[in-house]
Amino acid sequence: MSNAHSIPFRAILRHVLLIAGAALMLAPFIWMISTASKPQTEIFSSELHLIPHQFALAENLREAFAKANLLRFLLNGVIVTVSIFVLQVMVALPAAYALAKLRFLGRETLFALVLFGILIPPQATAIPVFLLLHKAGLLDSYAALVLPFTISVFGIFLMRQFFKTVPDDLVDAARMDGISEFGIVWRVMLPAAIPAVTAFGIFSVVAHWNDYFWPLIVLNSEQLRTPPLAVAHFRNNEAGTSYGPLMAAAMVIIAPLVIAFLFAQRRFIEGITLTGIK
Repeated sequence: MSNAHSIPFRAILRHVLLIAGAALMLAPFIWMISTASKPQTEIFSSELHLIPHQFALAENLREAFAKANLLRFLLNGVIVTVSIFVLQVMVALPAAYALAKLRFLGRETLFALVLFGILIPPQATAIPVFLLLHKAGLLDSYAALVLPFTISVFGIFLMRQFFKTVPDDLVDAARMDGISEFGIVWRVMLPAAIPAVTAFGIFSVVAHWNDYFWPLIVLNSEQLRTPPLAVAHFRNNEAGTSYGPLMAAAMVIIAPLVIAFLFAQRRFIEGITLTGIK
């Protein structure tokens, strides 16, 4: 009898905790949208309210686009994140396939090094990479933003975990058909790994779209600025205390990430679930 009553209570408690956690995570975004929708007088008003008495979102967006070249900054973000993701997939898939399906001496040691590489923060290698790019004359360019991130140890790990779930019979059948190992990677494993690739794509795009540290170091030109640098520049030079246009600019900057996740969330969840099977 006690068990029958305890199950609904646990379910209620679980939902309460999930709702509270979701509200905590969504609070900054709700406040951002609220501030972006308010005129300046309401933002500095002593009265606290989320819903504006007078909606000024259109005016704040118009002012944000007038003061900063947001479309150019968004384009830079798309170029950088897509380039990084494509190159990471081109490296991660063959490496993950070798670690998952090929038998060779030292395979487990190499995989252990991949896991160790996940523990190294990018800031630890920032100075050597910066000096290397300086010697190569690549600073203040798209190459400086893309090349240091072409190898993703997390991507190799995620793809390897997914490839472990693919039956060996499928790979053997492809070999019997005369397909080369690289052919198997791109013609057999890649179509099967679309959920994992989508999940990794979300992680990669979000991480590099929001990256502030590395672009701040390697860029000088305003036309190459990525979205986080654009918001910081807008805050320091253009917006000042105009928090309405500033929050409107921030809302525009994060909108592509939200839209991308909403479209890819089913594949994302599927990919994360499947990569955790083995």
